[in-house]
Amino acid sequence: MIDFTSLGLGYNLMIFAAAAAAVWIAGVYLTTYADAIAEVTGAGHAVVGIILLAGVTSLPEIGVTATASLAGDAKLAVNNLFGSIALQVALLAIIDFYVGRRALTAVVPEPAVLVQGSLNIILITVAAAAMVIGDIGVLGVGIWPTAFLAGYVLCVWILANAEGKHPWLAARGGKVEQELMDELKRPEIGAKPHEALRTLFLKTALVALVILVAGFVLARSGDAIARQSGLGSSFVGFVLIAFATSLPELSTAISATRRGLYTMAISDILGTNLINVAMVFLVDLLYSGEPVINLMDDFAVFGALLAVVLTALFQTGLSERRDKSFLRMGYDSIGVIIVYALGVFLLYTLRQSS
Repeated sequence: MIDFTSLGLGYNLMIFAAAAAAVWIAGVYLTTYADAIAEVTGAGHAVVGIILLAGVTSLPEIGVTATASLAGDAKLAVNNLFGSIALQVALLAIIDFYVGRRALTAVVPEPAVLVQGSLNIILITVAAAAMVIGDIGVLGVGIWPTAFLAGYVLCVWILANAEGKHPWLAARGGKVEQELMDELKRPEIGAKPHEALRTLFLKTALVALVILVAGFVLARSGDAIARQSGLGSSFVGFVLIAFATSLPELSTAISATRRGLYTMAISDILGTNLINVAMVFLVDLLYSGEPVINLMDDFAVFGALLAVVLTALFQTGLSERRDKSFLRMGYDSIGVIIVYALGVFLLYTLRQSS
């Protein structure tokens, strides 16, 4: 394995940029294939977003988490996971800016997205509480990480059963947006026939391989760049490595919004965040010491709570469906950016003790 820390800063920057470009291009193709798979299989965009897109775009986090855990750096592994959760909610604000004319949370009529947001808040809050309470190991794995994994499986089951059901319909100006719902179900005019499902899955697998390799290179080169700056391991994991491993989500989400697949874009982000909590199980499984929950300090707890607040802010925007925007973003997105920036600043002050 290449030791990126032995390379000069200039080389690491070039490697980081090249890997970022590869991830970005792969993300564009991934969204196209995911959309086609959703149409061919009849699965909704929310389900495809949480299972397929979120699963593939989580590959860099899995690689970094496994590597850091095996190397004995549990703090870096866990803070990377929760840093990605917080950052990816902030990325939704960037996507909102890209949408521009209307607030992102005002153009998503699917109730399943609200369910996803609520499940995120529950699971992340439980994780924060676990860090305060502490953990005990059973057969080499802590009780809490096992509960996180089981909780993720339950979340997927709930969302799969919620897909396609509309216990309520979105409204704007007092009028139900039934026409918008019908439009979302209507095939595009002049759309080309979809490829065979087997071919789509093969292409998706190839794109996933690119994202896995390029995402891992992103994380390792980013880690080398960060360590040369003298920042602490927890801060590096929460901010810089989290940014590197979140590039696939940003690429696929922007590509999805470009195609008008707003539900898929948000489901990708929120689905990845659920996976990140479940991956604490992987950290505990690979780490050779005591239960990793017991190693978490105030930095990790604050980071998890920051992710909860950011998700709740975005959830509020989804519920309110306010169409007004400022600086090309909804008020909820502006709030997310401000809170995230403040949170990162406070985490910077906590880094010395972590």
